[in-house]
Amino acid sequence: MQRDGRLSNQELADRVGLTPAPCLRRVRRLEADGIITGYTAITNPAPLDRGFEVLLYIDLAAQAFTDVDAFEQRIAAMDEVVELRRMFGVPDYLLRVRVADLHAYEHWLTTRLLGDPAIARADSRMTMKTIKPHR
Repeated sequence: MQRDGRLSNQELADRVGLTPAPCLRRVRRLEADGIITGYTAITNPAPLDRGFEVLLYIDLAAQAFTDVDAFEQRIAAMDEVVELRRMFGVPDYLLRVRVADLHAYEHWLTTRLLGDPAIARADSRMTMKTIKPHR
C-alpha cells in the first residue's frame, strides 16, 4: 500500500493472499490503530510552480519556548515550506522549501524569511540529483 495507495481491496487481497472481506477488515484495523494515517497523491511540482527545491538549515537566536513556538507557527504557515523538522543538535531546524525557480527562492528567502528576528543563521542547500525520492 505504501508503493501504490490506489490498489483496490481486491488487488490488495490477491497480493497478500487473503479474500477481500478479511483484507478490508485488516486495512480498517490499520486505519483505526493509526498505522495508516491517510492517503495522498504524489504530484509533479513543476507545473504547480514548485519545481525548485531547497533544503534549508536554520539556527535560532533564542531557545525560549515562546520564541520557538511562535517561530514554528510562522514557518509552518508558509506555503513554500513543504516540510519542517525540529532537529536535535545543530541545526535547530531543517526546512524543505519548494518554489518555482532560483529567482523565486532568492525573493522568498530575502523578503519573507531572513527578516524573521528568531533566525540567527540560515544555510541553503540545493540538490544536485535525487537518487531515491521520498514516497
